[in-house]
Amino acid sequence: MSLAEKIASDLINAMKARDNVSLEAIRAAKTAFLLARSKKGPDTALNQEEELKIIQKLVKQRRESAAIYKEQNRPDLYEKEVAEADILEKYLPAKMNDDELLKIVKMIIDRVGAKSPGDFGKVMGAAMKELAGKADGKEISAKVKQLLG
Repeated sequence: MSLAEKIASDLINAMKARDNVSLEAIRAAKTAFLLARSKKGPDTALNQEEELKIIQKLVKQRRESAAIYKEQNRPDLYEKEVAEADILEKYLPAKMNDDELLKIVKMIIDRVGAKSPGDFGKVMGAAMKELAGKADGKEISAKVKQLLG
């Protein structure tokens, strides 16, 4: 079952359960999928990588909004954004821990033959492609900088 199909199914379940927070989060995901598909053209489907990027973007938007609402002392809106982000995160693959991430980044550095901080872009390109959805870009960047000196 693709991510879009799972979201469509979960949307129906959220409607039946009258779970408004889940319903809003899942509707946002479904809308984002529809918009992305319409940009590609009629009768086209999104691949898994594109679907994951959309969900990651939605989660990131909600986390950033939540931080702003917390600064502005708006706990009602903060809690709503955090709850929606948590619901959307369930559709993402499990995040890697630091040790796993470090090991994979070391393998990527060896594979691309990076030796100095000047090879940062080459390593990041390969790492972001391989670790899409499994680790945050900031975490990957930090590990690459740490290993390249």
